[in-house]
Amino acid sequence: MHEIKDRFRGFLPVVIDIETAGFNSKTDALLEIAASILRMDENGELYIHETVEFLVKPFEGANLEKSALEFTGIDPFAPDRNDMNEQEMLGQLFSKVRKELKSVECKRAILVGHNASFDHGFLNAAITRCEIKRNPFHPFSSFDTASLAGLAFGQTVLAKACEVAGIEFSNAEAHSAKYDTEKTAELFCEIVNRWKQMGGWALADPNMEESMASFM
Repeated sequence: MHEIKDRFRGFLPVVIDIETAGFNSKTDALLEIAASILRMDENGELYIHETVEFLVKPFEGANLEKSALEFTGIDPFAPDRNDMNEQEMLGQLFSKVRKELKSVECKRAILVGHNASFDHGFLNAAITRCEIKRNPFHPFSSFDTASLAGLAFGQTVLAKACEVAGIEFSNAEAHSAKYDTEKTAELFCEIVNRWKQMGGWALADPNMEESMASFM
């Protein structure tokens, strides 16, 4: 039986997308974040188990770039915006991730993102601002679907990679954290699952480590 804890050496991939008010993780506001938690079926294939989304209040003194807000269409001061501060958001997100880690017996989460360094940078900056000591995510390692899609499909733009992979993508719905997270998660699952179907994941073979050791 295949288990996700064995696929990525004990790490649980959690797909993250963050919408912001600029490109500087230290000065610009984090406005939306979504996370897709992945699971593995009995055949060893990944699928989206659950997606959670949070609307986030700009932290005190945060910079809000007008061009970034126009691009995403987010109004951080909309009266009907049901948002929360970064501390509350991280508490709820990390509680959800830790519960899943325990359920599937993984030791730590690893961030999956499209151009992952961007999302990882904003997540880590929020963690630093909130002085959170127990971070369930690996602090610097990640899986980048832009690189993986470039290898698998010859495309690095999310919409183009999804098109080649046969994943439906709507440009009208893009640039919301939830939509982009789920499309990134679908893309990551498609790449990992295709690799397995092509015979690329032989870790279930007990002779694999011995065979690999012979090349080292």
